[in-house]
Amino acid sequence: MRAPEFLESTRASYDAIAEAYAAEHPDSLAGRPLERALLSAFVELAGAPDGQGRAPVADLGSGPGHVTARLRDAGLPVFGVDASPRMVALARRAHPELRFHVGSMTALDLPAETLGGIVALYSIIHVPDDHLPSVFAEFHRVLLPGAPVLLAFQSGAQDGHRRQTERFGQEISLDCYWRTPDTVIGELTGAGLELHARVLREPEAGEELPRAFLLARRPARAPRQR
Repeated sequence: MRAPEFLESTRASYDAIAEAYAAEHPDSLAGRPLERALLSAFVELAGAPDGQGRAPVADLGSGPGHVTARLRDAGLPVFGVDASPRMVALARRAHPELRFHVGSMTALDLPAETLGGIVALYSIIHVPDDHLPSVFAEFHRVLLPGAPVLLAFQSGAQDGHRRQTERFGQEISLDCYWRTPDTVIGELTGAGLELHARVLREPEAGEELPRAFLLARRPARAPRQR
């Protein structure tokens, strides 16, 4: 089956800028205490500190792999998935002890109810509105009951869209969407996930838009009646 057009253009764009992107963003969470705190909260929700006997966690849109490595260092069994083969190659080179795969959150090559959590930091920003429901339905499918999701995305007073045609001196075609927290929460709950927390921080140096963070989870199964 042919991949959606947006996925092909996203893959080609990140393949073109992978080396420059990884050099500019060796660790996007360095100097970001709020983001690190939210990742720590996710870790506690996803599993025990030593990671023993826990279901694996997926870092979707893992890029150069630094978030995946942080999750591993926090004790979670984790692997990364990215649409860009070049990004996956760079992540494998930087973190040879971790698993990284080429794939898409639109169709995860995983059985149902196998993941102990999903992290997707600034990766749903490339998913068009009409594909977002199916992405979150896929999250619901692969998550174990009670497992958490951590999302990060650019936000604003209203939803918007921009196409980048150049970055790092490379010609690209990369669609970027910013959305209000309420828009994304509506899609999450529509897919059967439930909101746990929302955080909105103001733009920092070099940023044009606020950053939104959502913690959600697949509802836990009701206990069996005796």
